Amino acid sequence: MTTRTAAAAARATVYGYPRQGRNRELKKAVEGYWKGRVTADALRTIAAGLRRTNWRELSAAGITEVPTGDFSSYDHVLDTTVMVGAIPARHRAAVDADALDGYFAMARGTQDVAPLEMTKWFDTNYHYLVPELGPQTVFTADSTKQVTEFGEALALGLSPRPVLVGPVTYLLLAKPAPGIAADFDPLTLLDRLLPVYAEVLADLRAAGAEWVQLDEPALVQDRTPAELNAAARAYRDLGGLTDRPKLLVASYFDRLGDALPVLAKAPVDGLALDFTDAAAANLDALAAVGGLPGKRLVAGVVNGRNIWVNDLEKSLTTLGTLLGLADRVDVAASCSLLHVPLDASLERDIDPQILRWLAFARQKTAEIAALAKGLALGTDAITAELAVNRAALSSRATSPITRDPAVRARAAAVTGSDARRAQAYPERAAAQRTHLGLPLLPTTTIGSFPQTAELRTARADLRAGRIDTAGYEERIRNEIRDVISFQEKTGIDVLVHGEPERNDMVQYFAEQLTGYLATQQGWVQSYGTRYVRPPVLAGDISRPDPMTVRWTTYAQSLSDRPVKGMLTGPVTMLAWSFVRDDQPLGSTARQVALALRDEVDDLEANGASVIQVDEPALRETLPLRAEDHAAYLAWATEAFRLTTAGVRPQTQIHTHMCYAEFGDVVQAIDDLDADVISLEAARSHMQVAHELAEHGYPREAGPGVYDIHSPRVPSQEESAALLRTGLEAIPAERLWVNPDCGLKTRGWPETRASLENVVAAARTVRGELNDPTV
Repeated sequence: MTTRTAAAAARATVYGYPRQGRNRELKKAVEGYWKGRVTADALRTIAAGLRRTNWRELSAAGITEVPTGDFSSYDHVLDTTVMVGAIPARHRAAVDADALDGYFAMARGTQDVAPLEMTKWFDTNYHYLVPELGPQTVFTADSTKQVTEFGEALALGLSPRPVLVGPVTYLLLAKPAPGIAADFDPLTLLDRLLPVYAEVLADLRAAGAEWVQLDEPALVQDRTPAELNAAARAYRDLGGLTDRPKLLVASYFDRLGDALPVLAKAPVDGLALDFTDAAAANLDALAAVGGLPGKRLVAGVVNGRNIWVNDLEKSLTTLGTLLGLADRVDVAASCSLLHVPLDASLERDIDPQILRWLAFARQKTAEIAALAKGLALGTDAITAELAVNRAALSSRATSPITRDPAVRARAAAVTGSDARRAQAYPERAAAQRTHLGLPLLPTTTIGSFPQTAELRTARADLRAGRIDTAGYEERIRNEIRDVISFQEKTGIDVLVHGEPERNDMVQYFAEQLTGYLATQQGWVQSYGTRYVRPPVLAGDISRPDPMTVRWTTYAQSLSDRPVKGMLTGPVTMLAWSFVRDDQPLGSTARQVALALRDEVDDLEANGASVIQVDEPALRETLPLRAEDHAAYLAWATEAFRLTTAGVRPQTQIHTHMCYAEFGDVVQAIDDLDADVISLEAARSHMQVAHELAEHGYPREAGPGVYDIHSPRVPSQEESAALLRTGLEAIPAERLWVNPDCGLKTRGWPETRASLENVVAAARTVRGELNDPTV
């Protein structure tokens, strides 16, 4: 096919779309089902309606091939586990009794059965449920969801393309099931899994599917020769099937590297690659293998993870370069649009001058359609779109909103000593023990307490003018009093104020810092029914006024026990925001760190002796390629230390991380130089405690003993057993007792019962250690 013919054939597509609906209808329906207010049939009807709405919107925007199978009631990796029949033994009875209830039992657990482990989807803030596999795992195909949703789209007269998690990525994301040796490699099950994928592909072909997309994002990470050989074998076998649709293998989030020639040579019909941040590397690699003659290339030139308008002319240049490298070039976002909000036009409070810089999912589909049209018909066909795009890009580049000379001068003046505590840890630890007087195995929580309906109503009433500021603040004071009283009665040693005034751990701070923008409808799925509104980091960052001092000081006035000051760290402020793309991330992180440093200093000056700076995103933001780790970790750890290094030795600095794989960032955790770190550990059975021990981590740590992402209440003995496991790795004098994460999403009854059990477990284990404070 000639370059001109390849251009004329260009079509627009996406790999996935936000699931929640315009008003988060899916979240409300699923949670209503859990509470018994929505029937299973009603939930299915609502979900089907949302899918139809999504497909029609995509089609109306000019997307000529719509994805199916990407929609999920909880998580697409869990959907894959169902599709291949890899149901854990402990959930089998629930699934057999009721497929929907069993599905949610795997996601959330029950009082009697623990859920699947949850962790981050590559370097995004989306969480997936980790498959549990072992040598005895038997895979069985269940293509019901995939075939049904394909048929729904086909019935609307659309051109659907089912999207599946690929078999290699599925196995690489899996872990050994409980009781299976830790060195078991799930990839050894590939030959057992491929016939199941073959059966699903045959079912989709029988239903009328012309193309099926198999997502293999795990291949953008560093892979061993054995793993690359597994990928080659997988697509040799699947590509060699006679009863199958055309196969499009998609990879995204980074450069494909050594896996690109493997996939290029495979007998599949097309590849989908990321041409945003990874554009140069993927272009060079594609040219090096001679392109994709006779195959389809889907070019992800619109960033599916950020919210800035695309540079259409730059993208058209990239697409033009690609035309000679494939039989047909189609246009797409770099990954599923799951990672961005639905529609920027819903925002009413953002300055129209800034709003024109933003592109959410609906705006990105318009960009993709315009690029496909421009590629197929020439730039004269999109003259108006190009003019609007140039104006938006120019407006942003020249806006004074994006630059503050004072902030830049302060950041430029930072020296190495500004990011180092004046005293070494042993000296600080001695001062803190004397100052705080805590028992062995001190208990604390991570920060937030349940955000009750009353609190959410109070915020809504304040926004709507139904109550004034004084009335709202009285409700906050009452909540803080209740939270402090409960913790004291329960026997918790280091208290928190519960964060009743905070809507979100990033948004709350973003709303008080210059340079950030808050959205009203910018909801993005974090996991299950948990949606967040990441703020937009549009300009240089500073802190005009104290942000947390007032409520922390009030909480401390209610108790003689230490109350932690609670802040979100600079890396997490970036990771859980939509960051600016016009300067290096490290430069932005330094600005945020300096703003937070001012807050830390004010907290200490107002009596806070324990200050927690949360960095749950440190691991998730780690680049996917090892060669990029050092540069990232250098600025990330410096930003944390810059935030915290100005305090006195007796002030104890805590940090917190959750729901990620920590083994490959243990040195970075050490480099933070925090006095205490709390980490998620309950679902992973204290794995992180052993990783810290193997590293020789010298400071205090609190691996979680209460999984807060499940509604079940852990028993006293369960928490005590986890503590004893933790003691196998961390000495008692350095071990803290705490939940995995904040309690914002939990209800008060389960929170009370769980924390009472955790404190009782700590007392029990202290007694076993002959601690005189028991």
